[in-house]
Amino acid sequence: MSDQTAGQRPSQGPHPAAPKTRSKLRTTLKWVLFSLLSLVALGCVAIAIAYATISVPQPNELASAQASIVYYDDGTTEMARLSDAQGNRESVKLSQVPDTVQKAVLAAEDRGFYSNPGFSPTGIARSVWQALSGSDVQGGGSTITQQYVKNYFLTSDRSVLRKFKEIIISVKIDQQTSKDQVLENYLNTIYYGRGAYGIQTASKAYFGKDVSQLTLADSAVLASVINAPSLFDPALGTKQQANLADRVTYVLDGMQTEGWITPAQRAAVTGPSQTIAPVKNQTLAGPTGYLVDAVRKELASTLKLSDDDIDRGGLRITTTINKAAQDAAVAAVQKYLPAASTNVQAGLTAIKPGDGAIIAMYGGADFQVKQFNSSTDATMQAGSTFKPFALIGALQQGISTRTLVNGNSPYLVPNSTTKIPNEFDRSYGTVDLRTGLAKSINTVYLRLNEKIGPANTKNAAIAAGIPATTAGLDDNLVNVLGTASPHVEDVANAYATIAANGVRATPYLIASATSDTVDISYKAPKQTAQAFSADIAADTLDAMQAVTRSGGTGARAAALGRPVAGKTGTTDGHLSVWWTGVVPQLSVSVGMYRDENGVPAPLDNIPGLSVSEVGGSSLPLSMWLDFMKTATQGMAKQDFPKRVGIGDDTVRIPAPTATVTAPPATTTATTPPPATTTVTVPPPATTTQPPPTRTQQPSRTSTPSQTTTSAPPTPAPQGRTTTASP
Repeated sequence: MSDQTAGQRPSQGPHPAAPKTRSKLRTTLKWVLFSLLSLVALGCVAIAIAYATISVPQPNELASAQASIVYYDDGTTEMARLSDAQGNRESVKLSQVPDTVQKAVLAAEDRGFYSNPGFSPTGIARSVWQALSGSDVQGGGSTITQQYVKNYFLTSDRSVLRKFKEIIISVKIDQQTSKDQVLENYLNTIYYGRGAYGIQTASKAYFGKDVSQLTLADSAVLASVINAPSLFDPALGTKQQANLADRVTYVLDGMQTEGWITPAQRAAVTGPSQTIAPVKNQTLAGPTGYLVDAVRKELASTLKLSDDDIDRGGLRITTTINKAAQDAAVAAVQKYLPAASTNVQAGLTAIKPGDGAIIAMYGGADFQVKQFNSSTDATMQAGSTFKPFALIGALQQGISTRTLVNGNSPYLVPNSTTKIPNEFDRSYGTVDLRTGLAKSINTVYLRLNEKIGPANTKNAAIAAGIPATTAGLDDNLVNVLGTASPHVEDVANAYATIAANGVRATPYLIASATSDTVDISYKAPKQTAQAFSADIAADTLDAMQAVTRSGGTGARAAALGRPVAGKTGTTDGHLSVWWTGVVPQLSVSVGMYRDENGVPAPLDNIPGLSVSEVGGSSLPLSMWLDFMKTATQGMAKQDFPKRVGIGDDTVRIPAPTATVTAPPATTTATTPPPATTTVTVPPPATTTQPPPTRTQQPSRTSTPSQTTTSAPPTPAPQGRTTTASP
């Protein structure tokens, strides 16, 4: 047996490093603890200094609020002056405000108001985390005292520093002012929408009565709209009405939970009380109202401003809208809209290619009558405006625009008995893709879509700028006929991408916004991306120019006297008609539709108008032409890039005597002057879909089938284009 005792571990010798390691660890912990204590001490000192130096604003400082002003693109011509905080406020004592009104506001905004120290620790933690993580500090969970303080700051700044100041002042106010006084000040300064500041003004704006006469149901309504008037004012639409009903339920249930009303009182109120119609705001009157509304929405979405910030923040907002162009848009649309039917609507949007600036937009005749923008809210089936996207998809696969395709009518949808005709069921024989686009031949582009795969047409549309979420934007074979329903602005932007040599830009309406009152200095960034190559854009534009030449459906556009590329679009039953035309410096889309109580109605049933007069080549093109004659004044005439000839090297030219009828599986092509040629189309290549749209950024890859693609047994209504009117 070993000399070592059984079961005893052999000695490993001394460990001189162990004491040193423990000593180093103790030293590190001391420094960490010292650092933490130092930070806490410095934080306390900073808080003490801030508490001593940050003063509580006086109530009369609210009078310094300034109206915000919207300008045209020159930065000096005033478009509209937003709500003025100085002229629409009437203060009342808390004793004049019914208890149900007070408790409704507490139930909506701060149920612990009478017990909290003036700030919400959980709300602060959330705001700090949002700021440190790079998110916008939205401030949710702020107490009534904090909201009251924010009103004095009149700022949209969501920084940690602003939140810190807000907390300091909230604590001071809570210590120096009674809760009742804080609540009174809050009720007299908070914004309720409709240009109304304070509970008394809001009572009159929503119910036409003095605050002392408000019922429980009235109280719940006014308490609800405080959160976001643009989301809860029932006069703004059905969505807001539904939002308000939910919010009122939340407020009343909270009042019952807190014991402020009895179950019987709660049961007696079954929903929001009826509000009166808002007094017309001349800022939103006429066609300009649509621009002002769009500006407000962009301020809210891009700069994260509240209604309160926008109305009384003293903003100086320069838009991208050119006054001369805007006036021309209004005049052109209103000149050609059929007077026999007030339900016929039209939208017009003009966008700078490669930039995204919207220089003109017609949304309707009077925003106060109809809060529905025909350029940004209305969706219409696109019709043949989608055919250029199929051409882009073909060029991405190396298919020449000289490729010959059978243009006879009808087209038999594969694996079905469905037949889709050309306009008036006309047959064209074998034509190249340029001619097919110029004459808007459905059967040519259906056969092309079958060859390249409809997913590629869809992907090309999305890459150009059509939002991926557009209703009806599917992989069906008939998507080339425009079964999707985009906005007018979407189509103008997608065509602007083609005009900009394949560079897609995000549309924007606000060029800059500044304010000394709320410390804002904003300049719109240019957001661009290469959607497809300049060579593809050049060959597409070459084909689109054929549309505007003699024999093309948009031949009347040549009257502009400069190079024009474009496309008509007309759907079955004339439920919508389009003309979208571009010059190198401007893309303009016009869409027209008929709205009968929210249901699309045929345009060809309008008294006094023939079918040809409501086609895309007629009224929409007339509106476009009148507008462009003004919008292009002083604009240099520019040529589009020359045709590159993608895929031309694959064309094999046989003897001129040969006659070829293109079968479904192969494609034929010709080179000018017309000669019968044959081309072997290369197999479809994988195409990508990279586009960020104004609201979406889809990015996925689609590999289309190299064989015939089948459509559903019952395809959606096909888009058709009428021939040009003389």
